[in-house]
Amino acid sequence: MNRTEFVIATAIILLVAFAVGWFTHWLLHRFTRVAGGDMGEMDRLAQSLHEAEELRDQALAYMESRESELMNHINQTEAELRAAMEGLRDARHEAEEMRAYIERMHANG
Repeated sequence: MNRTEFVIATAIILLVAFAVGWFTHWLLHRFTRVAGGDMGEMDRLAQSLHEAEELRDQALAYMESRESELMNHINQTEAELRAAMEGLRDARHEAEEMRAYIERMHANG
């Protein structure tokens, strides 16, 4: 094989490699191309996802405010319960003092 035949063979191999590469690229591009209708659907899905995230954020904010409100209500109820228990304790103590006083009065009288 002389020099000219080698250059021609190399040129043919490179041309075939280029043609196979270009055909492969065209074929992949043809199959992976996104259609216009698919882009519209992806836009709608993205919008739906955005709206769902906003609703989730609103729900979380509502839950936090509701939890805070309920915790305040629980704390207030517990304070009222403590005050009622204190009043009941005082009333029981006073009732015991009255019983003791009445028993002493009956015992003396």
